[in-house]
Amino acid sequence: MPQCNRFAAGRIVAFAQSLRGGGVERALLRMAGGWHAQGREIILVIGDATGPLARELPPGVPVRELGNASYAALRRESPRIVRELRPDLIFCPGNHYSAVAGWTRLALGRDCPPIVAKVSNALVRPDMGGIEAWGYRRWLRLHPLFLDSVVAMTQATAAEAVREMRLPADRVSVIANPPALHRPDAEAVAIPEGRYILGVGRLEAQKRWDRLIAALPKLADRQVKLVILGEGSLRETLTAQAAALGLADRVSMPGHAADPLPVMAGAALVALTSDYEGVPGVLREALAQGTPVVATDSSVSVREIVASPTLGSVIARDDAEGLVAALDRWLSPGAVRPAPTAHEGDPIAEYLALFDRVVAQRRGE
Repeated sequence: MPQCNRFAAGRIVAFAQSLRGGGVERALLRMAGGWHAQGREIILVIGDATGPLARELPPGVPVRELGNASYAALRRESPRIVRELRPDLIFCPGNHYSAVAGWTRLALGRDCPPIVAKVSNALVRPDMGGIEAWGYRRWLRLHPLFLDSVVAMTQATAAEAVREMRLPADRVSVIANPPALHRPDAEAVAIPEGRYILGVGRLEAQKRWDRLIAALPKLADRQVKLVILGEGSLRETLTAQAAALGLADRVSMPGHAADPLPVMAGAALVALTSDYEGVPGVLREALAQGTPVVATDSSVSVREIVASPTLGSVIARDDAEGLVAALDRWLSPGAVRPAPTAHEGDPIAEYLALFDRVVAQRRGE
């Protein structure tokens, strides 16, 4: 396979477990398309390349599919594929994939190309305790041994990476995800008539959609609906919760949305009630549409994104009364929607500059 020699990081390999949905994988596809458009050779190694996000695969970017969606298969096969493809750099798109990066570095040793990883989720996990939390902290402190550089999406997350991973500050960069763009070819999402609260994210325990469903019958507006876009293992559990509360006609879960931006723009507000997050892109996407947000204090980045009370409300994770009050505030007739926020910087170019710098440093240039 010919090498792209115009750039230090001419050939880049990145991996994903599947394309079944998820903010990490969706952001990766946007970045891969942008890097390809800038003349880089991008190869995506994907366990299972089928699923809703397959429609978002960037044209011209080759995919090496393993035909196995298990994390173990991705970890096992990654060193062999990297050895075969001989990339200049490996990009690890999120926390979930750091064990793949670590195993690849261990297996290849000095033959392993530089690895740049993005922090996509919280490095301090309130859902963990005891020996699990201790083990997670120890694992994070091994990261400097196999990562050449780390990307955080906010200053607060960068500071957390330096503190929790024990990384030198000069090995941590702050680069936002490229903004989500409207997709005119995407299938429209069926939404209810009237006002609605919107949640966007996987139907998994981390997201705690049960909190949002439980708050719905306590709101002053007894007609407002709740729409949750996403798919996951808790669909039946959340459906049963809504039915038990007599909310079957007010809660809808249409599944994965290829383009959630129009639904965000039409929502009364966007809510995120997670236990933990990294840098929740859904908040930035909502604010870019001029839609207020209500979010739990699920990461150090949330208050950096929701930097003003004119943009939304941030509440404690387990403050059920505070959640109801915050939702009521933004649903009240006098609530003023924020002006759409503009995206700053050029994340595609910033990433590529970092990649070139990391590769050049490894080569001693």
